[in-house]
Amino acid sequence: MCPVKINAGFIIMKGLSKYFEYQISTFLVFVIFLLVVGCKKEDETEKKIAQLELDVRVHRFDREFATAQPKDIPDLKSKYPYLFPAQFPDSIWEAKLTDTLQVELSDEVNNAFGDFLKETEELELLFKHISYYFPKTSPPKVITLISDVRYEDRIILTDSLLLVGLDNYLGKEHRFYQSIPRYIAQGLDKKYLVSDIASAFTKKVLKFPRNRTFLSRMVYYGKELYLKDKLLPYNSDAQIINYTEEQIEWAQNNEEQVWRYFVERELLYSTESSLDRRFLDPAPFSKFQLALDNESPGRLGRYMGWQIVRAFMEKNPKVQLIELLDLPADELFKKSNYKPKR
Repeated sequence: MCPVKINAGFIIMKGLSKYFEYQISTFLVFVIFLLVVGCKKEDETEKKIAQLELDVRVHRFDREFATAQPKDIPDLKSKYPYLFPAQFPDSIWEAKLTDTLQVELSDEVNNAFGDFLKETEELELLFKHISYYFPKTSPPKVITLISDVRYEDRIILTDSLLLVGLDNYLGKEHRFYQSIPRYIAQGLDKKYLVSDIASAFTKKVLKFPRNRTFLSRMVYYGKELYLKDKLLPYNSDAQIINYTEEQIEWAQNNEEQVWRYFVERELLYSTESSLDRRFLDPAPFSKFQLALDNESPGRLGRYMGWQIVRAFMEKNPKVQLIELLDLPADELFKKSNYKPKR
């Protein structure tokens, strides 16, 4: 479904000339025409993607291990050799089968995900989009597992393997996450699972900029989020950037003020490394060093970079996704004519 929404409220004042009314009508017809054409193009693309045949298989190692007996360990090692480091004897894995924490984690994952069918469908749709935009990419073998809540490694993607630690997606209030900082625990929810996988893919196709300016970093993350726009067209903006609904609303409502802050303090071409910590790195809030800090979400520099890239692509619709990835940040920014929403 095309995401464009038209909210038209027009008051035609008494005495308005017929010519002016005609100009308004003509302009509206033109705008609606462009929106309809854009929607049709998007719908056609989504139809093509939906028709792609893709074999995405999810291997539930977490369930296989949870129901295994000691005698099953050699077979599991043969089937999943990359999950059993050679330096550990079988006795370690046999003990883990009955480990209280392991059993509890398995039960909680089973309660949260069940048969994993919904997530499997979302994964298949994601990899169809990846296949469409990056036809040389083959879908990896997907393995779900228990990672002992190693949230920093909850998604591991190689050319042929995707490892997904399901125990990192039980919901921010889960008792297993009580000692984890709240701004990190917020993202440990299954509504962000496919978004995290998309992020892992973008890091494989996007090169981190050598240019050390704040603008180049912002645009890098903006490209990542725009790429996720295309790979996850049915996800909300909040899911794509891993914000809550309140955080995305704050970012949208304060976009102009944030941009003015960056411009007035001449931060765009600054190479101060502290700007990454203040506005790009995961954090409980962005650091303007103002009273409003605690109200703001973290990573606002990424959000602003996202809006710059969106503005560029709106004005340059013929630019292909592959071309966008290598476009220098300074050139992209100048051609975007970005102006924040008021």
